[in-house]
Amino acid sequence: MRALVARRLDGPDAIELIETDVPEPAAGQVRIKVAAAAVNPVDLAVSAGMPVEFGLTAARQQFGLGWDVAGTVDAVGPTQNDGRKTTRGGRLRIGDAAVGVADLLGRDLKTHAEYVVLDEEAATSVPRKLALTEAATFGLNGLTALQAIKALEPEPGQTLLVTGAAGGVGGYAVEIAKYLGLTVIAAASAHDEELVRLMGAEHFVDRSQDLATAVRRIAPGGVDALVDAAVVGVGAQEAVRNGGRHVHLQGGPRPPHLRGISVKQLFVQANRSDLEELVRLVDAGPLSTRVADVHPLTEAAAAYKRLAGGGVRGRLVLVP
Repeated sequence: MRALVARRLDGPDAIELIETDVPEPAAGQVRIKVAAAAVNPVDLAVSAGMPVEFGLTAARQQFGLGWDVAGTVDAVGPTQNDGRKTTRGGRLRIGDAAVGVADLLGRDLKTHAEYVVLDEEAATSVPRKLALTEAATFGLNGLTALQAIKALEPEPGQTLLVTGAAGGVGGYAVEIAKYLGLTVIAAASAHDEELVRLMGAEHFVDRSQDLATAVRRIAPGGVDALVDAAVVGVGAQEAVRNGGRHVHLQGGPRPPHLRGISVKQLFVQANRSDLEELVRLVDAGPLSTRVADVHPLTEAAAAYKRLAGGGVRGRLVLVP
């Protein structure tokens, strides 16, 4: 099969499309024949060596690329259920359309390939309303946003600041927060104001302004909580009230616990329960999907360079 990997860790110019064996699922795993796989900023970071630079995983000869995937289950590991090969509980069977997230940094092969093996807990059935190309775009970003908001333990009516609100994670954080009854202040570029308001933000702050000053004009005492999807750090934390809560997404040093603010550092984890919750939200309507463009796997380098160039709204999707 064909698969995209990074070996030199020099960024998009160094990614390689290789021929390799089709992987076999072990116990508790499923193999998915890939129909679509989104390209995310973390893929650019992995191709540039971020996991090694930040000590998140050891150096190795080859890093697989791709986190999101949608496709069809074509093999399962040896878990037994009534004498048949199925995943535990029979949740996914051969032939089922599935969506999943490959959250392990140090895999030799990941979802930018013709086949991928995932732990069964990292996959679930696709939303009924989505084509597979669309279904490949929400898993990683949606999980990150959902787990960030859960970590904040918010109550309806509280105020949440979301930085990077027009991006993949930030956009889903806005939509989920709105669904949960929070008042959302969105920080993004001026030209994205209409977009984030359509997502559910009640207030907008231009990210080019002094963030804390602008937010405190809207919430003078400071916001109750912060999802720092843009990884602004202390500059965004200054908008949080004393004793508030701050979720910092992985990507640099964790900000200090200033003024009694609780700071939680989040690295996304793929789990079926949260994926199923996202699927329900997609089918019910609160969560949207955005496909910016579709590229064949053979043109993956062009997609990576396009994402690295910035300005992409929605996800670029690779198809084998």
